[in-house]
Amino acid sequence: MSNVENRCRLVLIVPDMADAVQRSKQLADALRGGDVASVILPQYGLSDAEFQKHAELLVPVIQQAGAAALIEGDTRVAGRAKADGLHIAGGADALGDAIEKHTPKLIVGGGNASDRHHALEIGELRPDYVFFGRTDGDIKPEAHPKNLALAEWWASMIEIPCVVMGGTDPQSVLAVAETGAEFVALRLAVFGEPEQAPAVVAAVNALLDEKAPRFED
Repeated sequence: MSNVENRCRLVLIVPDMADAVQRSKQLADALRGGDVASVILPQYGLSDAEFQKHAELLVPVIQQAGAAALIEGDTRVAGRAKADGLHIAGGADALGDAIEKHTPKLIVGGGNASDRHHALEIGELRPDYVFFGRTDGDIKPEAHPKNLALAEWWASMIEIPCVVMGGTDPQSVLAVAETGAEFVALRLAVFGEPEQAPAVVAAVNALLDEKAPRFED
């Protein structure tokens, strides 16, 4: 197997589904497709109790595949489900609060870095990663040009890893990798047609193996 640590890696965002068992099965299938660094589980419209149930079912599936399970937003759910970390979609205040309370026990990253100023504000907090885009921001085939530009600027001068939201086309990972970003997040590109998910994860990894730039140690 090639060394995936020295190139951009895949992060999956679990799609919005009310059925926890079906969601867990789709995710397990996708994770069989190849390397995934981490999986972010957003709450979407679920009640806290339902979200808890989903997290308890999905976190072990993610961890068994060797990926980190990150819960978006809810620290209690993350704790009870024994997740690896928290994805904070709010800005610097919410992120700073979570970092103070939960690192280094949990991975804490995210932040709503919509421009350079906010990105630097978030960077000062030393999160485990910064996220460019929104977890449901895959509305076009390609990644948002603004997020690509931010990632290129960030990766060229700041050590904290960044995750960039990709588009609905699996090929969109390449433009993200070319910015120097450490991670690319996909949601609908992988789960749009669930039966294709393992093949898409495999194809994305092959594409990154072949074409993504390599990081220097």
